[in-house]
Amino acid sequence: MTKIIFLFLMLNCGFTASAQTVEERDVLPAAQPMTPDAERLRINAQRARLETGFGLESAACYQKFLVNRCLDDIKLRRRETLADLRRQEIALNALDRKAKAAGQIRKTQEKSSPDNQQQDAEKRAAALADLQVRMNRGEQKNAARTAARANESANSQAFAKRIKSQQDEAIARNRKQTDAAEKVRQLNARQEKARARRIQRDLDLLSQTRPAQRLPVPE
Repeated sequence: MTKIIFLFLMLNCGFTASAQTVEERDVLPAAQPMTPDAERLRINAQRARLETGFGLESAACYQKFLVNRCLDDIKLRRRETLADLRRQEIALNALDRKAKAAGQIRKTQEKSSPDNQQQDAEKRAAALADLQVRMNRGEQKNAARTAARANESANSQAFAKRIKSQQDEAIARNRKQTDAAEKVRQLNARQEKARARRIQRDLDLLSQTRPAQRLPVPE
């Protein structure tokens, strides 16, 4: 149980750090969005942190009652979480390609007006801001799914403990019933032996008090 609490705290710390990063980004000026390279570093760091957490959780599964169910639960959460990070990478790569393409276009439009350049910069900033919002929303969904999975795992453990307790109680009742039946059998055996001894004693007394049989007189 201590290992489970430790793993849950580690995951909560990871999501808290992510939430703090989001708050820090929100206070940044709109003209200073995170660069694609910074986003890739963040995604890779989050993936490494999650992989470590899932590895520790998997090791803890072997101390639980339902090992296979615990491992399947972790595999499902790992697949969903890493898939979401992969979607973020794909979206980031697509945006990066668009930015590079836009850069090539800008090189061929060096004589374009300042207004057009400002509009392009605003579009790029808006696209980066939209990507950031979608990434933040994905992190929030991951946190909610993780909390729901943790609650389901706790319920499964409580159910397994309740079943084991009921089984132990049934075994104890059967043992008590068996012991009681054996005591009754032993008591009946002792009573039967005592009754047989009394009968034998009565027969012995009767044979001792019976008069001796007369012998016939010879003719």
